[in-house]
Amino acid sequence: MRLRTPLALLGAAVLVLVGPPLLTAGSGSETGTQIPGLRFMVPNTPGGGYDITARTAAKNAEDAELTHNIEVFNLPGAGGTVGLSRLVSEHGNGKLAMSMGLGVVGAVRSNDAPKTLGDTTPIARLTEEQDVVVVAKDSPYKTIDDLIGAWKKNPGKLPVGGGSSPGGPDHLAPMLMARAAGIPPKQVNYIPFDGGGELLASILGNKVAFGVSGVGEYLDQIKAGELRLLAVTGPERVEGLDAPTLKEAGYDVNFTNWRGIVAPPGLTDGERDKLVRLLEELHGSDEWRKSLEQNGWDDAFLTGEKFGAFLDAEDKRVVSVLKELGL
Repeated sequence: MRLRTPLALLGAAVLVLVGPPLLTAGSGSETGTQIPGLRFMVPNTPGGGYDITARTAAKNAEDAELTHNIEVFNLPGAGGTVGLSRLVSEHGNGKLAMSMGLGVVGAVRSNDAPKTLGDTTPIARLTEEQDVVVVAKDSPYKTIDDLIGAWKKNPGKLPVGGGSSPGGPDHLAPMLMARAAGIPPKQVNYIPFDGGGELLASILGNKVAFGVSGVGEYLDQIKAGELRLLAVTGPERVEGLDAPTLKEAGYDVNFTNWRGIVAPPGLTDGERDKLVRLLEELHGSDEWRKSLEQNGWDDAFLTGEKFGAFLDAEDKRVVSVLKELGL
């Protein structure tokens, strides 16, 4: 029995010496960001803004060693409200979060959805970005004035495609464009698609006269020359892109979109705080800052209760703009 005591002490000493180095800097252990089994739901099709945002955030979080093996999956339908219903049904699931934005706010209204963002747990707003007005490379419209000139002559015969339901950003932006150009918004032939990925094929195939979507979704196609960029919808030109703002071109429109993350209802304070902490650490990482620049996204970070208040204000804004436009 006397021999076992020194061996046990030696084993304990080895554990003490070996244990601490396992908690390396950036592992997520010190900040409590590790969430084993975390899943990001994307409520529209692959290739859209929610999809790109979720996959970029997941990869950046893993590269920064904040957490590991985040699963990203798509559950499209009804402008994001199918995914929203699924999220709300996952009451108390602290390992599920959903990528979303202004499009879901609008879809809830236009589809009279039974579940709203008020039923979720707000985690964080991540980005803000401008919409782009684009046509296929072989389109007859070379400038924004060419396009709007033809649009004014016969609004119904120039369909515009957007990657969101009525009330979403890709719907509101062309409606505001139409009003600024003197076209009654009710005459606009708007064709909704379930995300920018679906919309892209219709623009390239000339099934719509022009498309409106987020700059980050079509940056590669614009730079490759597959799409012709006519204008951007925000207050300033997008760095690296040769296109005027709508306001600069003479149309009084200043419109931007945003995206964020929400979680199911019924989370404990600890589960909610851990998701918020993960995104706070992601926001401060070099990996995320590079992604913001590469995708043309503006930093719009906002968390927790402040993000919840923002969601409530956005719902009221959508209702107000639709009413103002007579829609």
